Amino acid sequence: MNLQEYFENKKGLGVLSTADGEGRVNSAIYARPHVMDDGTLAFIMPDRLTHHNLQSNPHAAYLFRENEPGYKGKRIHLTKVREETNTELLHSLRRKFYPPEVEEGLRSIVFFEVDKVMPLIGPGESEPK
Repeated sequence: MNLQEYFENKKGLGVLSTADGEGRVNSAIYARPHVMDDGTLAFIMPDRLTHHNLQSNPHAAYLFRENEPGYKGKRIHLTKVREETNTELLHSLRRKFYPPEVEEGLRSIVFFEVDKVMPLIGPGESEPK
């Protein structure tokens, strides 16, 4: 199953982890990524710590746990390739819309190259019984 099909068909909880240029790590809950035609993954993000970290360190990891029994999902290692701020593409991809009084201001769509995809529980790791 390719990532486009995977994220269209699976529901679950996602965590995007980044680190700043000094190596200080941050993890944040993020929705499923948008899989673009060129194979990049895109996340819409407000101008907060995750976005700030990506300005000095382009590497990130996305952990996705499926809403199913057990520990099923993916670990995806990513490298930022570009971003756009408040563009038409960003607004067309949004899955959730807020009234103007709730909007949080500046948002960017950040595109990542997929470096590696691994299962949530991979070789050498064991699932708790």
